[in-house]
Amino acid sequence: MSRHANDRSAIAALVRPTEVHRDIYIDEDVFQLEMKHLFANCWVFVGHDSQTPNKGDYFTTEIGTQPVIMVRHSDDEIYVLHNRCPHKGTKIAIDRAGNTGKFFRCPYHAWSFKTNGCLLAIPLRKGYKDTGLEESESVKGMAPVGAVKNYRGFVFARLAPEGVSFEDFFGSSLSSIDNMVDRSPAGRLEVAGPPLRYMHRCNWKMLVENQTDTCHPMVAHESSAGTAIKLWEEMEKPEGTKKPMAMEVIAPFMSSYEFFENMGIRTWPNGHGHTGVHHSIHSDYSAIPGYFEQMCEAYGEDRAREILGENRHNTVYFPNIMIKGPIQQLRLFKPISANKTLVESYIYRLVDAPDMLLQRTAMYNRLINAPTSMVGHDDLEMYERAQEGLHSDGLEWVNVQRLYQPGESFEQEAIENGTTERQMRNQFDAWTKYMTMTMDEAAR
Repeated sequence: MSRHANDRSAIAALVRPTEVHRDIYIDEDVFQLEMKHLFANCWVFVGHDSQTPNKGDYFTTEIGTQPVIMVRHSDDEIYVLHNRCPHKGTKIAIDRAGNTGKFFRCPYHAWSFKTNGCLLAIPLRKGYKDTGLEESESVKGMAPVGAVKNYRGFVFARLAPEGVSFEDFFGSSLSSIDNMVDRSPAGRLEVAGPPLRYMHRCNWKMLVENQTDTCHPMVAHESSAGTAIKLWEEMEKPEGTKKPMAMEVIAPFMSSYEFFENMGIRTWPNGHGHTGVHHSIHSDYSAIPGYFEQMCEAYGEDRAREILGENRHNTVYFPNIMIKGPIQQLRLFKPISANKTLVESYIYRLVDAPDMLLQRTAMYNRLINAPTSMVGHDDLEMYERAQEGLHSDGLEWVNVQRLYQPGESFEQEAIENGTTERQMRNQFDAWTKYMTMTMDEAAR
């Protein structure tokens, strides 16, 4: 272990009120401590229940670097289990998704388990007679994670057996998920196909920070969004020609500093926050024929206007997801190592809403987040340059000081100027809290 080891004071010293130490991004030992403490103590997104609609359906993923299985049991409930056999440790499921029927069967020695993890059968079990098997951990079956919560279809889990409750961890920030789901006339979402997956050679926190960094779009995206706007403006077209959907999606990335300042940033305790309090890059999309009428029928006109009038930009749920309610998207930043992150970009269908909404969502995902996207490569180059640059011994600290207010607290919800770096500081406040939390503190 490095000098950081398990020393709580050494970990806490990596974060100052207006700056963070470069080791947070580049030190592999710090990364391993994040996997051991941060991702165990926080509530981490696992998947959406529409990915496992039928009994026996399962989906494999990771919480931090821990392999887990999300599965729908015979009681129709969602369980999240550690993806390992309690016998020899073999991964039970290696396919991304499937249906296992009524039980899981280990491919090594055929131990089998109910879909809630309970041990079902062991071949030649008589060989364990009088060995003390019944007192061992193995006989309990596939280990469940510490706690699971299905919130309006979004499944979260906490690895630690004791700790902060789901409600206390997220608090009022759940309003962003509520708005995203309420945009469906039926009040339900469904995952639309597999995610776009995109490997980044950088630390996972760089991507999380970037979701509320509003001083970079007009700079970093000038080569993509700026070029697209220029080509559209120079194109010969009849007067009054309506912008195509692709231009509506990409043009707002070149909005002015003033636009982003005025849109505001809201922060909540525990590292959660969102851009777009007053307006966002999603505010001025063209209306989809028939959609408002469907919403009025489902919710009444006043409530429909309230739902659709909320156009939050990026909502960060600490530690590692971002959702966009108006565009029905979720991005999951999966840590691989200190300098490698896999990004999975999911889109959702609003049940009973016009198909054109899903068309726009899919277009946004392709243009902005795909490995072949126009905009995503701008960000990727900045992340990778930063990951390389942080190895320079010129400076050891990274500045997150913009619009800092001495003595600021993150214990209460706050709304600030849209270009503040307060949300980044909020994330590092939560990072310190959950990295240094003892088991006794977690239990409280």
